[in-house]
Amino acid sequence: MQFPESWLREFCNPSLSTEQLAETLTMAGLEVEELKSVAPPFSGIVVGEIKEAVQHPNADRLRVCQVDVGQGSLLNIVCGAPNARVGIKIPCAMVGAELPPGEDGKPFLIKVGQLRGVESQGMLCSARELKLSEEHGGLLELPADAPLGQNIREYLQLDDTLFTLKLTPNLAHALSVYGVAREVAALTGAPLKAPSFPAVALGHQDKLAVKVSAPDLCGRFSGRIVRNVNTQAATPQWMVDRLARCGQRSVTALVDISNYVMFELGRPSHIFDLDKIHGGLEVRWGKPGETLKLLNGNTVTVDEKVGVIADAVQVESLAGIMGGDATSVSDDTKHVYVEAAFWWPKAIAGRSRRYNFATDAGHRFERGVDPGQTVEHIERITQLIIDICGTPETLCGPIDDTQINLPKPAPVTLRVARAVKVIGMPLTQAQCLEALQRLKLQVSEGEGTLTVTPPSYRFDLQIEEDLIEEVVRMVGYRQLPDTPPLAPITAKVRTEAERGPFAVRRALAGLGYQETINFSFVEERWEHELAGNPNPIKLLNPIASQMSVMRSSLIGSLLQVLKFNLDRKAPRVNVFELGRVFLRDAQSQNTDTTVAGFKQPMRVAGLAYGPRAALHWGQPDKAVDFFDVKGDVEALLAPLKAVFAPAAHPAMHPGRCASVSVAGQQIGYVGELHPQWRQGYDLAQAPILFELELDAVLQRQVPVFRAVSKLQPVERDIAVIVPESVTHAALMAAIYGANTQGLLKGATLFDVYRPQQGSASMQLGEKSLAVRLVISSDAATLNDEAIEAAVQAVLAHLQNQLQARLRA
Repeated sequence: MQFPESWLREFCNPSLSTEQLAETLTMAGLEVEELKSVAPPFSGIVVGEIKEAVQHPNADRLRVCQVDVGQGSLLNIVCGAPNARVGIKIPCAMVGAELPPGEDGKPFLIKVGQLRGVESQGMLCSARELKLSEEHGGLLELPADAPLGQNIREYLQLDDTLFTLKLTPNLAHALSVYGVAREVAALTGAPLKAPSFPAVALGHQDKLAVKVSAPDLCGRFSGRIVRNVNTQAATPQWMVDRLARCGQRSVTALVDISNYVMFELGRPSHIFDLDKIHGGLEVRWGKPGETLKLLNGNTVTVDEKVGVIADAVQVESLAGIMGGDATSVSDDTKHVYVEAAFWWPKAIAGRSRRYNFATDAGHRFERGVDPGQTVEHIERITQLIIDICGTPETLCGPIDDTQINLPKPAPVTLRVARAVKVIGMPLTQAQCLEALQRLKLQVSEGEGTLTVTPPSYRFDLQIEEDLIEEVVRMVGYRQLPDTPPLAPITAKVRTEAERGPFAVRRALAGLGYQETINFSFVEERWEHELAGNPNPIKLLNPIASQMSVMRSSLIGSLLQVLKFNLDRKAPRVNVFELGRVFLRDAQSQNTDTTVAGFKQPMRVAGLAYGPRAALHWGQPDKAVDFFDVKGDVEALLAPLKAVFAPAAHPAMHPGRCASVSVAGQQIGYVGELHPQWRQGYDLAQAPILFELELDAVLQRQVPVFRAVSKLQPVERDIAVIVPESVTHAALMAAIYGANTQGLLKGATLFDVYRPQQGSASMQLGEKSLAVRLVISSDAATLNDEAIEAAVQAVLAHLQNQLQARLRA
């Protein structure tokens, strides 16, 4: 909310500087987001009047003006503004004046100059040249009663400061200048000038029939008929200026009056053209299919969840949000109906977002507007209408005040001992009482308790903690002692057998992957297709329709990142994410870190697409494949030994997917994207993906010292023929399972041969695997008999386990 300091000080004027006032408000919870001067610095500019304006002898677009600035003699000033004419009062920059700084940041100094051969003794200014607005159609015309020679900053009250407050939703009582002044008075003790609402004289007894059919929408509806108003009257300059300094442009006099009272007292209201209302008004919930053209030009369709004001023919207004075009006031309006109502906050909240716009009225009503002063505020609006738009024939009718369902404030009790414990500083009951009474709250005392009956404008006072907050605001947050924590702080030391998440990030970055961070709520289609999750966890209030469920896999997020980069012509994408997934789990209970019914484990996932390495003359332009990413997973898990086995995953290719296990426990999957989803995402090639449980990835083996053998190892190569179905893992398991008396130190597969057609030694469906065995002893140099015994033990175990035979 934005407002000028001068308006605030009309209600409450503490002996504080602007900066001190802003600090006081901020430390009381009303954060001052910005302080901004109304006008930039300039000097030497006064009110002047053009006494004579003649054509320049040497220029068609210039005039030579004689300007009176109250000094006795007239100034000769050359001006090119189209509205420079005799009789108008304008800002006149005297010789020596400094205009606001330009783009270079330097002020513009006015000197005596020659314009096309005519001396100019100053400069006549537009609003844009003074940087008061962007209007540059001509000179800034001042009212006829502007005193000649008066400094323009003083006359236009430009030495003022704009306060911009960033208010939390519970501070609806401060969404007006008077509401802020009420807070300032409580904080500083300065006197508060309360507004008065004298009743205007009645000129007729006519009332408009109003029926409130929805007490859960509208609790109070007040209105009055005012006849014979001059809607073409000009809004006074003081009101135009104040509205502008609140960020509201002037529209028409009646609209400006309504907006002015809203900023002044926090009361949104609406003024109808009485002659355009058919019959009476009915306040009700909308009906499906009803439409309304709003004041902003949009046509909206309402339903039974949106409140409306309707007449006998059509809907005329969105309740508490915006009026309709059909009954809007215009230059032809003669009679008006002024309305002020109390709308229940829950009935207004979120309605304007359905139509993709927001209004000042809706912003206030959905937070809560005082239901107790609708009549008084109508009196204020009526008096302004009479003062600005009144005519000798203007007649005001009685206020029709319908009270249907007003909120009943419930007393709230504050326990002083509880307040002391929560605030963390010693306080007496008298101090708490004094703090609450400064806020003008009705307080009754008990034994160690204070009971407050909230006034009608304080919707936020509902529980004991609300009163505790009011006490600490009045006492002052700066008074809170700096109390160190009493509990000992002990750093949680990670065991040596576990690494931190940052180490995992660093390892993946070292493998050429870049980290991404994505939302945990995703598109429901991803869960069905990529995670095989038919019943994802749905959000009650998603921020967007395509982010309606919580993810149970990180794969969808990585594919979205891939598609985003490919759309921007990225040739190579290697990305990973450490993130939380959300799974249904009936065994989970409520604790400090868990939620009943849901499991939220951390996972690490990666995706590789495009060339395996960046373009380089010394490396082949090879596309990444399954075995490249499998190697990355092995490097990430090292020194743990990963075991890969054929598996199925909803997001991965049925024949190119493997489960990843460590120490006999499955921890994730690695594989190529399923062809169906590759086609659905319009990918030129299939990305390779992996997703692992982070807890398992964090584990690592503690290094154990082992002496290096001083004896030379021996290498022996064997080639065995096995069925095509034998995997590398099965081959290694059979080799290491042989009883070699501890002599076998390592085995490496270095050749695979498949015959094109059957032969005497091999048949179709068989393959030859060549393995290099490393044999060594730490105790003594091996002889041929020991070496041969170890090789034969390996061959015998291969034959027994895999039906392998030695290749001739």
